[in-house]
Amino acid sequence: MITNTTLPATAAQEASDIRDIKPPVEIATGWEWLWWSLGALVVAVILFGLWKWWQKRKASQPGPVPVPAHVRAQQKLAEALALIAQPKPFVIAVSDAARAYLEERFNFRAPERTTEEFLRELSSTNLLVAKQKESLGQFLESCDLVKFAKYEPGENELRGLHSAAVKLVEETAPRPEILVPTAPIPDAK
Repeated sequence: MITNTTLPATAAQEASDIRDIKPPVEIATGWEWLWWSLGALVVAVILFGLWKWWQKRKASQPGPVPVPAHVRAQQKLAEALALIAQPKPFVIAVSDAARAYLEERFNFRAPERTTEEFLRELSSTNLLVAKQKESLGQFLESCDLVKFAKYEPGENELRGLHSAAVKLVEETAPRPEILVPTAPIPDAK
């Protein structure tokens, strides 16, 4: 005989285990990819516009004013005077300043050539007048004596080399253009 006591306990448990009906499941229509693509496109357009705006803003801001070649060379030559007690480093600094100036000022590859190559190529150009070419040749040959032949000049000779380099820079520095105001042309009526 089956007792009736076990049956009501199971019924009570089943009654508390009843859950509500699940909400309806949305079925994809196939158009979601379009909305996601459009959203991604809008974000890309906004980012591109911001990037273009940033580039334009950055371009409109003035950058640092470049130091002219002759000013930079004069600064290097002034700094070289601190080395006048040491002939070889002094001559190297003065020679490098002059060669770097010529390269930057005239777009002439001076630092990468030997003195002979440099002077030979310089003689075939009209970058300098004949007197400047001759003075530059003497300057570079004197520098080579100190740099490569272990010649140790006195302070007066070193100052002479420095003066020759300064003179070269001053003579070849670009001259500022002077604008001459013109008188207005009267109307011929």
